[in-house]
Amino acid sequence: MAGKSDKIKANEHVLFYYNRTKKWLVKITKNAKLHTHIGIISHADAIGKEYGSRLTTNKDKYVYLLRPTTYDYTMKLQHSTQIVYPKESGYMASRMGIQSGQTIVEIGTGSGALTTFLASIVKPRGRVHTFDVDADFMAIAEKNIARAGMTKYVIMNKMDIRKSRTVPVADADAAVIDLGDPWTALPQVRRMLKGSAPMVAVCPTMNQLEKLVSELVANEFTDIECSEQILRQIEAREGKTRHSFQGIGHTAYLCFARKAYFGTKRRRTAKDPD
Repeated sequence: MAGKSDKIKANEHVLFYYNRTKKWLVKITKNAKLHTHIGIISHADAIGKEYGSRLTTNKDKYVYLLRPTTYDYTMKLQHSTQIVYPKESGYMASRMGIQSGQTIVEIGTGSGALTTFLASIVKPRGRVHTFDVDADFMAIAEKNIARAGMTKYVIMNKMDIRKSRTVPVADADAAVIDLGDPWTALPQVRRMLKGSAPMVAVCPTMNQLEKLVSELVANEFTDIECSEQILRQIEAREGKTRHSFQGIGHTAYLCFARKAYFGTKRRRTAKDPD
């Protein structure tokens, strides 16, 4: 028998799932109604039901009441910028070995999609320190992060870390750079990372990759890998399984590297005095 934690309560988020392309992520309130092409869904009817149950609309269609995952929050968040999709973020986390309890640095908060994903991994003792210069973008990201319940695991910083003489994070376990010119942040990112710690930069074009790789070598990073993640879904139906005509193709290139020491003289870190 399901416990109380499996029952839907007011002010919780629920994914109303009709099919793969028709689903709605909503915050349940007693008097609200969701009007859709398959009928009206009353929020009050969901309260007290178990996650996984289904509701019938006034048009005799039904939706399943699903507990949202980090993937659902990511795909349904408000976009202020191009987001990092789960097909990239999952590989990023695996390639960099992101774990619970780690300290992660993110340069370029954007809409907070990747911030939310990283926070969901490093919680409860780890933290994501994210930096951005656009107050409007950060306000949207803050709402998206809060919606997914990750606020307490994220430290937001409005500052241009590229121009800062000091850095507020030391001995970070990993770093992410999501800027149009990621190489400009490499010196400061290097100062915040532990030795051998991994980083990844998100690049829309191959020209950016070329310049970035040169700068990574100049800033003493090694284990450099550039890749692209392509996701193709399959329409699996008895007797007529085929590739989907819809899919997510190219969204970004990823460039991974790890902090190293090329010479005998140790480089400065965030803990070193100016």
